[in-house]
Amino acid sequence: MTWHAAFAGFTFLMGCGWSVWLLARLSYVTDLMPSNLRGRALSTLGGVNRVGNFCGPFIGAGAAAIFGLNGAYYVHIVTAALACGLLIVLIRGETAPPVLQHGHSNFKAIVRENSRVFLTGGVAIMAIGALRATRQTILPLWGDHVGLDASAISLVFGISTGMEMLLFYPAGSVMDRWGRKAVAVPCLAVMSVGMLLVPLTGGFGTMVIVGLFIGFGNGLGSGIVMTLGADFSPVMGRAQFLGAWRVCGDLGTAGGPLIVTAATALASLAAASITMGALGGVGVALMLFLMPETLRRAPPGAVAFGEAEGVEV
Repeated sequence: MTWHAAFAGFTFLMGCGWSVWLLARLSYVTDLMPSNLRGRALSTLGGVNRVGNFCGPFIGAGAAAIFGLNGAYYVHIVTAALACGLLIVLIRGETAPPVLQHGHSNFKAIVRENSRVFLTGGVAIMAIGALRATRQTILPLWGDHVGLDASAISLVFGISTGMEMLLFYPAGSVMDRWGRKAVAVPCLAVMSVGMLLVPLTGGFGTMVIVGLFIGFGNGLGSGIVMTLGADFSPVMGRAQFLGAWRVCGDLGTAGGPLIVTAATALASLAAASITMGALGGVGVALMLFLMPETLRRAPPGAVAFGEAEGVEV
């Protein structure tokens, strides 16, 4: 029981650290990059994260084969230490650009002042988070439902993830050239349609096609949640705004699987997939008709960070 409590406690601490890291990196890049370059910067950041998610299990499996189960934890410790070292050297070095100092703002006041943003864009990114999370639930369960074995289901996921990794930089380039909605709307729409198509699949081939389709939609949205949050965030109270923005995404990530569970219990797995597709459709409507475009063009000659937004540095 003591070991269980210790494991739970350290897992909780790891989750807290991960949340702080996600917020800190977004706040830093938001301050560092002008609006017309944020799409590429943040989509690349999201793409690198996807590469890590793709490679990590293979590296962990190799370490586990050599050192046993502890090998995966050795990989975790080594990579975390290397990342900390890089942050200390690169971010706090003499060549690091200055970062804006933000005054303290009341969290409730920030949320209240930006309530329209959270009720439109915030709800839409909840839908994105829900679809991303439920894809990892519905595809394996549906694959088992149609008779695929574990290796075939893993292969479907691998192919889908490979599609995502190919799209992160093109997606960022589109965001910076034609606007955030040019990526956000197709991302959510494609994933929603993919969810609606899942119940029509009946074997490995059709599952691969739908997996590629959903992966294409998710790849289009690489960095979109971070980019929208960066664009919407005010200079004063940015950290508080981005914290609330992050909560919106996390609510979708946590709530999506719960919706799938409830829909499956009340009806069927096919009904759960259709429900998620419909939920994504609501998010598409909010983004398309109510959420404003957030791309702000840099004025001629604005190259220093912050100048594109009229921020005094």
